[in-house]
Amino acid sequence: MRDVYREFFDSALELKVLKPISSDESGIKLTGYPQGLPCWEIRGGGAALKNIRFWHEYDAILEGFIDFYRTFFSQVSTRNAPMPRDVYYPEQVESMLLFNNDFLATAKRVRDRCIVDAKYANSVRWQPAFKQLIYRNEAGKLIVTISQNSIGNAITELLGVVVKRVPDAEAYEKAEPALLERLLEVRRRLIEADLGSGIATDYWPAE
Repeated sequence: MRDVYREFFDSALELKVLKPISSDESGIKLTGYPQGLPCWEIRGGGAALKNIRFWHEYDAILEGFIDFYRTFFSQVSTRNAPMPRDVYYPEQVESMLLFNNDFLATAKRVRDRCIVDAKYANSVRWQPAFKQLIYRNEAGKLIVTISQNSIGNAITELLGVVVKRVPDAEAYEKAEPALLERLLEVRRRLIEADLGSGIATDYWPAE
């Protein structure tokens, strides 16, 4: 399935700013991130972030991911399901996924397990959830990667803080104020940049 995933991206996307790179080049030695996920180097480094072409390609990666994810789980839910509606890359979905034996066999294995294992079926993310990040590899180059799951999990994987968890309420209680202060500062900057709206809670206001 990993090979199918990579081949689909290579076939569907026409990239000029982003360049596919190997797992050896993209990995961070300390944490192992991104654990073999497809990655693309940003040609031109930080300066390329000012190029609108980069952001078009960044969005194209997300579109390809959504096409792959929706197509896979449509096959999991229904054997020989038709192509999902409104896919971004219909030709590649048909030729690279719907006629790929490895892709269909993997969907069948997941479907068969869901039928007999309700707990497993309940744990499956049936709707697309994604994490798309820009980070620096060991060589200091800017890298883009994407996979399923939440941005929160992506950050913890990137930092390697999920390697070992030790229950320690007292230690967490001491660290929490400083952590919240930093997170709220990030929140303030995002709101200031018009990238979202604040939500009020019992502990902080909307703004």
